[in-house]
Amino acid sequence: RRQARHAAAICRPPPHARSCAMAAMGAARGLRGAGGLWQPLRAAPGLAVCRQKSSVSFLTRPDRPNLAYHRLKGRNPGVIFLPGFNSNMNGQKATALEDFCSSLGHAFVRFDYTGCGSSSGNFEECTIGKWRKDVLCILDELTDGPQVMFYGMTYNQKEAIVGLGKSSTSLTASTWSLPKIEEKGEWKFPTKYNEEGYYSVTYDFIKEAENHCLLNGPIPIICPVRLIHGMKDSDVPWQISMQVADRILSKDVDVILRKTGQHRMSEKEDTKLLVNTVDDLIDKLSTLV
Repeated sequence: RRQARHAAAICRPPPHARSCAMAAMGAARGLRGAGGLWQPLRAAPGLAVCRQKSSVSFLTRPDRPNLAYHRLKGRNPGVIFLPGFNSNMNGQKATALEDFCSSLGHAFVRFDYTGCGSSSGNFEECTIGKWRKDVLCILDELTDGPQVMFYGMTYNQKEAIVGLGKSSTSLTASTWSLPKIEEKGEWKFPTKYNEEGYYSVTYDFIKEAENHCLLNGPIPIICPVRLIHGMKDSDVPWQISMQVADRILSKDVDVILRKTGQHRMSEKEDTKLLVNTVDDLIDKLSTLV
């Protein structure tokens, strides 16, 4: 099924025959800020301009934990939002993209990884590989036709397949004292994004992440790719996006650096840039299929 239909994602390397487009982060065709973050200016013929409230559903899997998701039905290309590390599907960027897709009648999916948000599972037992399988499951079960995949980013994460590999490279490069981590069984690293002041990952998580490092050779992706990075990011150097772009085989790769952008790219102007980037990819993907 994965080989037979178009369903775009940067994470789908050849030989899978999928139409692909990716935004590492995204702002609005037909939307503008006025009081709230987004308000629709126009809508596709015959479609309501108001936001369609999507309810939480669960993707049941017999051999793995259930995944929580929101889905809007609509036309293709669709858009899939993938949260960042230790995050969930209810952030500002996810809902802004949902509003954008709703206003123009495009399909949209956002979901929580295993062990995160409303999904089942134990976070402490998760790995990059398990989250990778979550992404593939969402693609296969909840989408049809070409897709634009959007990866939110927190800490050393640009999630999905290539995204997870990128985060793995950054993560394993950071764990220079691996023997000490093995002895303790976990690694606690400082963060300003939660009340505890640190994130904790297990030694097994770090070792498994080594299987997904990407910067050691070419990245076999041939779809359009957009990497957006804030130059004020104090957690992940923007130069990593340049390294990833250099290794992706696709010739249609742009790196967009926002001079004032912080790690989370959460300012209103950041979100506009992110959604505009997704909008451009939708237009590009529409001409490719």
